[in-house]
Amino acid sequence: MKFLKRHPFATVAFFDRVVAVSFAFPEAALQPLLAKALELDTYEGFGFVTVSMVWTSKLRPAAFPALAGQDFFLAGYRIFTRLHEPGGRRLRGLQILRSETDKLRMVWLGNVFTQYRYRHVRVRIAEENSATRVQTFLTEGAPTLDLIFKPAGESAALPTGSPFPDWKTARRFAGPMPFSFSAEDERTMVVIEGSRQDWVPRPIEVERWAVSFFDETPLRGVTPILANAFAVEGGPYRWRRGRIVHLGGEA
Repeated sequence: MKFLKRHPFATVAFFDRVVAVSFAFPEAALQPLLAKALELDTYEGFGFVTVSMVWTSKLRPAAFPALAGQDFFLAGYRIFTRLHEPGGRRLRGLQILRSETDKLRMVWLGNVFTQYRYRHVRVRIAEENSATRVQTFLTEGAPTLDLIFKPAGESAALPTGSPFPDWKTARRFAGPMPFSFSAEDERTMVVIEGSRQDWVPRPIEVERWAVSFFDETPLRGVTPILANAFAVEGGPYRWRRGRIVHLGGEA
């Protein structure tokens, strides 16, 4: 039923670890992915896709006890966007493109209660010295994500070719963001507001990356630019119930 996919209740979780890696693309390359009523959040002619990996604990409806929560790994693909609401308020957030998780139950629940496009993946995580390698694969074995990263200090250089002049500017494009957007149809948008505590993104160094999403239409043939990479260690997160914005009308 349609109303179920509108994130119909408040949700809480604990993020044990979050790694967010953002890639710059020419604005024109991202426009076909953009939902109606959203505009790209840009910098110097670039739009940005963030690939977020989240080690999640005790995800559950806010009214439920922690024992009812779900623990899982999430890989999310989002675009930095803005929404102009009727009445003039301008929201900055992320449009959901795809979500991947290692738990089949989360695939089912996620696709019942949201439009986040969950699919199941196998996850392989390896730690060696200070580096972490995360690989994800579809059931039939096709790789979807391969990232190797390690900590970096504030004085570390930004990735080669990054459009950002410094880490302070780059941090503006470090997800998650306060709002998430998913288009229900051409007339309605589901807006979910999140809140977090003790959120201090720290730069990381990406040694290698491969993202199969970038090999799909419309991004196939466009060269992504690694723009920034951050990690957050631990913190609670809360999402309000979804709110419907009627495009061209009142929320």
